[in-house]
Amino acid sequence: MIFFVKRFKSNLAIQLQKIILFCCAFLAVQSAFCSVKVNSLVELLPYLKQDNVDVKLAAGTYSISPVDIEKGIYGTTDFEDRAKILLQFSGNNSIYDFTGVTLTIETSVFNCFGTYRVHELVVTGSHNVLKNLTMVDLGSEQDQPNKGALGVCMDGRDNRVEGFHMTVKGSYPYGYGDAFGKGKRNVIRHFKHSAFLVRGLRNHAKNCHIIHRSYGHAIFMQAASYPTIEGCVVEGKMRSTDDILAETSGPAFDVDFKTIWGYKLPAGYMLSLGEAGIRAYDGGSTIIDGEIYKRGTDNPTVLNCTIKHMRTGVTLAHATGKKYVKGCVAIGCENGYSLGSGEVVDCKADCAYGPVYSSTYERDRNYNADITIIPAEDEYCNGSGSVAYIGGSGHKVTLRGAAEALDQGLSIKVGGDKGNIRLLNGNFPNQNNVKGADFELINRTDYPVILSSKSSGVTVKSEGEVIDNGTDNRVIK
Repeated sequence: MIFFVKRFKSNLAIQLQKIILFCCAFLAVQSAFCSVKVNSLVELLPYLKQDNVDVKLAAGTYSISPVDIEKGIYGTTDFEDRAKILLQFSGNNSIYDFTGVTLTIETSVFNCFGTYRVHELVVTGSHNVLKNLTMVDLGSEQDQPNKGALGVCMDGRDNRVEGFHMTVKGSYPYGYGDAFGKGKRNVIRHFKHSAFLVRGLRNHAKNCHIIHRSYGHAIFMQAASYPTIEGCVVEGKMRSTDDILAETSGPAFDVDFKTIWGYKLPAGYMLSLGEAGIRAYDGGSTIIDGEIYKRGTDNPTVLNCTIKHMRTGVTLAHATGKKYVKGCVAIGCENGYSLGSGEVVDCKADCAYGPVYSSTYERDRNYNADITIIPAEDEYCNGSGSVAYIGGSGHKVTLRGAAEALDQGLSIKVGGDKGNIRLLNGNFPNQNNVKGADFELINRTDYPVILSSKSSGVTVKSEGEVIDNGTDNRVIK
């Protein structure tokens, strides 16, 4: 009897212990996903490394200055030791809510790490959501980084950055676009500052708004597999070459306005002071689950984005796989769309400063596009004279819409001379005077179509005049 009681008590204790352990585990899991509110950036920092957290930063304005860098609060090193990161989100399966939060970053911070580049916000974990942060670079558009700067970068897999509003400043020289330098080739060296870099696997930039006042790309992709850019708005700034040529002092004046293309800057063109609105690269490196990958960009999707006053609207020519662009608008850009291959569906662009579409290389193949030409918001200054420039083969291109600029002498060009400011005087011959062959062009505008001597086997259905200088072309009125 005594043995039975002892055994009963022992079993009861075991059952109670199991219940207690289960409850503790349950509460631990629940607490991991409970919302946490923090009231400062310093209080936020520990959560950036954690998994399964749901963190909200209290509404307000927060700042990062050189004083904070001196204190050692910010400045982790990226996975290739080429940049210092101010805010690094390395945890997984987490949500960070910045609704009502403005983060200001003084442009002088870009000079606090010697020869390191500065990346303001980087996601290296996976399955995270960052939303509704306003980021503002405080300083001059001309503030020069020691090495270069970047606003947001996504590595890892299946992350989403949503609802960010970014004001990007701090590059040198700002005011000339790429006329005097690009990459390692330069007359005046650039210190770039791009806004948003997408890398990793299936990462998603959604409903972000970028006010771009620096030399660099707004949104670009490197080593990105299946990236999605959706609902984003980019606002850059343009400047006429006539205005640049009127300078009586400064960096351009000091080099007698001789461009990186080997000739003096010509009048009559508009240049974006930034680079591409949305761009894909064929190289780069990224980190996913702790492993480094070196590769190009593949299978990009761009949906319902608006790009204004940038060097290009959407350029995916250097990506591979399926390239799909739908519902986008390019306003006052030097060039609207360049994909090389792929689909542009239900998109719009004006031709105020350049073509709505331009082929990149003669090797461009199987480009299918339906682009509506819209009235321009700005006065026309289209130095190339092109509504569109089509080279390569295997395409089906449909152009619709307004032809309000007929008196500007603009035309739809198939092959031949692009008239692009970067290609004058025989510059970059592999990108100019390309052949256009064996594709279909449907012109539902009144703009004329010029089939150059480099065109052959092109079928044209046109509501505007067609001038055929090629061979074996078929014109259907």
